[in-house]
Amino acid sequence: METATLLKSFISDSNAGSLKTSQYPKELKGLKMKVSFGMGAAARVPWISFFTPEMSTSNGYYPVYLYFKTENKLVLAFGVSETNDFGKSWDEQIIGSAPTISEVITKPPRYGDSWVFRTYDVDTRQGIKLSTGDGASLSNEQLDDDLNRILELFAKNLDVSLEDKSSPISAGLFYMEKQLEDFIISNWDNTDFGKAYDLLYEEGVLVSQQYRTGIGPIDILAREKNGGNYVVIELKRNQTSDDTVGQVMRYMGWISENLGDPGVKGIIVAGKYDTKLQYAQKMMPSIDVHLYEVDFRLRPHGD
Repeated sequence: METATLLKSFISDSNAGSLKTSQYPKELKGLKMKVSFGMGAAARVPWISFFTPEMSTSNGYYPVYLYFKTENKLVLAFGVSETNDFGKSWDEQIIGSAPTISEVITKPPRYGDSWVFRTYDVDTRQGIKLSTGDGASLSNEQLDDDLNRILELFAKNLDVSLEDKSSPISAGLFYMEKQLEDFIISNWDNTDFGKAYDLLYEEGVLVSQQYRTGIGPIDILAREKNGGNYVVIELKRNQTSDDTVGQVMRYMGWISENLGDPGVKGIIVAGKYDTKLQYAQKMMPSIDVHLYEVDFRLRPHGD
């Protein structure tokens, strides 16, 4: 659904007093998307929010469209929950000098503490037209650009949050890493790993995942298609780089001794590449580092 189509449908349904949201997407390129027109009765300010799995509209911070129907204003905002304190919000470097909604709309019925990214005038006299005040309709490309930009800023804010290991976002990354192992195994043939390495089977049963050793289970043990050397793949789960490198080296030593492969290699899969990993990799050329990332780009459905 294109941004212009999404917003016009949202405004039309809001003005019609509809409470149904089943026709709207539930996610948008890695972000959860939620639309609300109210619960049981029409809301004074309907909204569309975009957030990560560890957040919710009542507990988090997120990009959000807020439709102030009385004022005929649609605000794309740096939203914050009014219900619960998430423990982390928009970084000052992200919101900069952005005004609050209370500074832009006189006595807003709700969400006055959220910050304004863009404000659109809504004209419903002949269809639905969105403009920035000069009366000229905004194109889908312009609306796309605005949404893309605030999602990019959201991604940047998440990056800042990850530096605080106690933050809910950091915990969310740890959650994703716990799921990543299953994702890699399930999609092995479609990954770069699947092009270079084979999973291990014994009597038709997969043994690569959580491969048992005398010093603990390896996240994934594979074998090179060319050369036949074993490859120890470990996810850097909520631990220091020193711990992860040491863990991979121990497993490589075990494979070398117990499976007779002195050419065993190691791979660390991490969400962030820090200087400790960089220096360790310089001294351990047999260990590679692969990064995974969350993609917040928008593309039309079907592309």
